[in-house]
Amino acid sequence: MTNWIEISTGYSGKLGRSAAKKGHWQSFLLLGVTTNLVFWLSAFLYLKFTPPTYTSKSAINLPGATSNANVNLPGIGQASYENSSPYASSSNQDPRENYKFIAESESVLEAASAQLNMSPEEFGEPRIKVLDNTTIMQVEFKGTTPEAAQNKSYAFYAALEAKLNELRIQEAVKKDVGFQNSLNASQKKLQAAQQRLSNYKASSGLNSDEQIKELTINIEQLRRQKADILSQQQQANTRLQQLSTNLKSSASQATDAFALQTDQIFQQNLKNYSDSSAALVVLESKFFPTHPTVIAEKAKLEAAQQALLARSQSILGRPVSLASLKALNLSSNNYGTDPRQSLFQELVKVQADQKGFASQAQTIDQQITQLEARLKTLAQKESNLDALKRDMQVAEAVFSSTLTRLDIGKSNAFGSYPFIQILSEPSLPTSPSEPKKAFVYLGASVASLLTTTGFVLLWLRLSKRKTSDS
Repeated sequence: MTNWIEISTGYSGKLGRSAAKKGHWQSFLLLGVTTNLVFWLSAFLYLKFTPPTYTSKSAINLPGATSNANVNLPGIGQASYENSSPYASSSNQDPRENYKFIAESESVLEAASAQLNMSPEEFGEPRIKVLDNTTIMQVEFKGTTPEAAQNKSYAFYAALEAKLNELRIQEAVKKDVGFQNSLNASQKKLQAAQQRLSNYKASSGLNSDEQIKELTINIEQLRRQKADILSQQQQANTRLQQLSTNLKSSASQATDAFALQTDQIFQQNLKNYSDSSAALVVLESKFFPTHPTVIAEKAKLEAAQQALLARSQSILGRPVSLASLKALNLSSNNYGTDPRQSLFQELVKVQADQKGFASQAQTIDQQITQLEARLKTLAQKESNLDALKRDMQVAEAVFSSTLTRLDIGKSNAFGSYPFIQILSEPSLPTSPSEPKKAFVYLGASVASLLTTTGFVLLWLRLSKRKTSDS
C-alpha cells in the first residue's frame, strides 16, 4: 500500500507539472496572437484613416559660368568688369546654401502660400537637397492631391524668383547710389580741370601744341627767306662794285651823276657853262684880260657857274662845288647817246636793289627776333599747358570709366544672385508618397516576427527553468 501511495503521488506530480506547462504555453500563445493582432490592426487602421500625401519633385540649377566685358575708350582709357563664378571663391562658401536659406525663409513661403490662398502652415515647407559636386538643387513639395503638390511647387518658384529680383534690385540701387556719388565727384573734377585749362589758354595765348609747331615753322621759313635775300644782296654788292670800278665812280657819285644828267635845266646850265668856258678860252687867246669882250664873257661864265651850282644844290640837296661836279665827269653834249649813262642807270638800279635787300633782311631779322621771343615765352608756358591737359585727360578717363562701369553694372544684375534654371519642371505625381503600404506592411511584419520570436524565446527559457527546478 505504501508503494501504491508513492506511485500515486509520483504520478500526480507529473500530471500537475504537465498541466502547468500547458497553461504557460497557452498564455504566451494568447499574448503573442494578441500583440500581433494589435500591430496589424494598427497598420490597417493607419492605412485606412491616414490621408494620402503626394510629392511633386523638381530640380533647379545655379550656373557657374563666368562672364566679362571690356570697353576701350580711344585716347582716354578702358573700363572692364568681370562677373566671376559664384563657385570660384577660395572659401568654402556654396551659393546653393544661400539660395536654400532664402528658399526656406518665411517671406518666400508666405508669398507662395498667399498665391494659393493658403496659410503658411497649410502650405508647408519644401524639402531641399543640395547634390554634391554639382550645381543642382532638388526641391520637393507635399500636397493632399497631385495638383496641390504641383501648384505649391510653381507658386514656390514664382515667390523665390520674385524675392531674388527684389534682392537684386536692392543691390542695384545701393550700387547705383555709390556709383552716382563717384560719378558726380569725377564729373566735378573733370569740369574743374576743363575750366583751369580754358582759363590758362585764354590768359597765356597758347591754345595747343600745334601753335608752337606753326610758330617754329614760320621762324624757319623766315630764316630761309633771309638767307635768300642776303644772297641776293651779296650779288647786288658785287655788281655794284663792278660798275663802280668800270665807271671809276662810287655808287653815290654815280647816283648824283645820274640825277644831274636826267635834269634838263641842269643840262642846259651845264651846256651854257661849257659853251661860255670854251668861248672864254678862245677870247683869252685873242685879247687881253682887260678887253671888254673878255670881261663880258667872264661875267657870263660866272653867271652860268652860279646857275649850275644852284641847280646842282637843288637837285642833290646839298652844297656842291665845281670841283665835285667836274669829278662826276658830266657831259652836256652827248646826253642820251653816252654809254656811260646806261651804266650810271644800271648802277643806280643795282644800288637801289642793294638797299632794298638790306631793308628786307633787316625787317625779316626783326620779325625773327619777335617770333623767337614769342616762341620762348610759349615754350615756357607749354609745360603748364601739358600738365593741365594731362589733368584733364586723367579726369576724362576717370569719368568715362566710372560712367561705363555704371552702365555695365546696371546691365549685370546677376552678380551676387545668379539666375536660376529649372532643369526639371515640377512633376505631377501619379501615386501617393505617404503612406507607403509596403513600408507599413514591412514594419508590421518585422514587428510581428520580433514579437513572436521574443515570446517563444521567453517561453522556452521559463520552461527550461521550471524543468531544472523540479
